[in-house]
Amino acid sequence: MTREELLDRLTACAGPNSGALPEIRAGRAARGDHDLNPGMGAPEELVSAAVLIPLIDHAEEMTVLLTQRTDHLNHHAGQISFPGGQIDPDDQDAVAAALRETEEETGIPAGQIEIVGRLSEYVTRTGFRVTPVVGLIAPPYALAPDPFEVADVFEVPLSFILDPANHRRQSRVFRGVERSFYVFLYQDRFIWGATAGMLVNLYDVLREP
Repeated sequence: MTREELLDRLTACAGPNSGALPEIRAGRAARGDHDLNPGMGAPEELVSAAVLIPLIDHAEEMTVLLTQRTDHLNHHAGQISFPGGQIDPDDQDAVAAALRETEEETGIPAGQIEIVGRLSEYVTRTGFRVTPVVGLIAPPYALAPDPFEVADVFEVPLSFILDPANHRRQSRVFRGVERSFYVFLYQDRFIWGATAGMLVNLYDVLREP
């Protein structure tokens, strides 16, 4: 997928009042862990968070940049995720939070990221309302991962995400209840949960009409 094709599809899915920053809804105002688990409730109070979906605009093929969290963290240790986190009071908005967290976690400065849209909010079972912000990064770019939070930073071809044959579903029993979730198996990487759910949302926006 080229940069022009990406922007065309983001624009085609944007709402009529999106303004300068397209809000890509893909048919629903909010997505979440409940998509595969009908009847699953979310906590009454949700914490606002934001992540960046960084698309690396290589000449040969666009890729998605992901991070792997370190094993000692209290939450989601070892899991694969987008750079991002809770929106702080000092953040102007979700975009500012996503850019700040990306620079803190990966070392990629905000000035090197072109924000091109945001996907539908994603509600997690653990009580977060996440705004996924889509950003383009033109290589080369330098990485300086935070060693406390980030064990690895890697790229997955966007074509892999856009192939529905790679969208798998698995389930686990959590507190006596079986929960289903999306999974992407890329090489030796196990991408699941909210990250995989947001990648499926990205697929819904970017797939062929």
